[in-house]
Amino acid sequence: MSFQRKNIKLLVIGNSVVDTIDFNGEIKTKPGGIFYTVTALNNFKENQDKISLVTAVDKKHYLLFKDEYEKLDGKIFNYVESIPKVWLKVEKHSERHEKYENINQNISFNIKDLNSYDGILINMITGFDITLEQLKDIRKNYEGLIYFDVHTFSRGLDEDFKRRFRVIPRFKEWASNLDIVQVNKNELFTLSDKKNEEAIINEVLDHGIKYLIVTLEEKGAKVFFKENNVLKNFHESAITVNIKNKVGCGDVFGAVFFYSYISQGYKSINKALQLANLAAGYTASYAEISEFINLKKDVFSRYN
Repeated sequence: MSFQRKNIKLLVIGNSVVDTIDFNGEIKTKPGGIFYTVTALNNFKENQDKISLVTAVDKKHYLLFKDEYEKLDGKIFNYVESIPKVWLKVEKHSERHEKYENINQNISFNIKDLNSYDGILINMITGFDITLEQLKDIRKNYEGLIYFDVHTFSRGLDEDFKRRFRVIPRFKEWASNLDIVQVNKNELFTLSDKKNEEAIINEVLDHGIKYLIVTLEEKGAKVFFKENNVLKNFHESAITVNIKNKVGCGDVFGAVFFYSYISQGYKSINKALQLANLAAGYTASYAEISEFINLKKDVFSRYN
């Protein structure tokens, strides 16, 4: 029996930020944060699918985001004086350094019919995007899948506004309200006091989530899950590309994974992983945001 695909409606939540990126000594200012999630979805979805975004924007920088945000079906925007600015020093073979300005409070929203959405994707761009109370309220009123990219939630905030890794306070409470959690190989160690990878993964899955995704940069990505209380995983190796960019790869991965999983009727974690892994790889090869128009074509040219 063939799978009858239905039109998809997704809700995306996360902060818009202005990135100043130092990559190999070349400095560029670009739209960042949830922009990459939205850009990936806009360029990957079918025409009839609908994407809504909860974010904060300001007048000064909206032009950076306008081309992608104006394609959205729903714009649930907080209008603020100044959105966050992030200075990123990106190294080719190590974790990037981050310093923030204008970190806003959590994003405000009141959506009455959450169950009209097929999935909710929350990306903790600044780490302050939503509160635990907001997440609990979403979970209370929503029966579908919630995807959560830990992202900068893994980092504390120093007095000098630098972000350093820390163990996330009360993460068990967060996880118990989520279905799919995404981290990179360093963020994994912020989910628990434990020091052993497998012990952390087991603990997090025991909090009630269905899948834990760990992105591994040059080693690809893994999805961990339990069947009959036995820990299992799928692994995809990274594709070889000429690396021109290291910002937004995880955001694109999460967007493509979640969209693909839902669009396949929640049946193929392995296919979602393959497509997301390819999308993240191609993102690393794009020097300019304009190249995202090729994302879907590029991904499916390599998918088999």
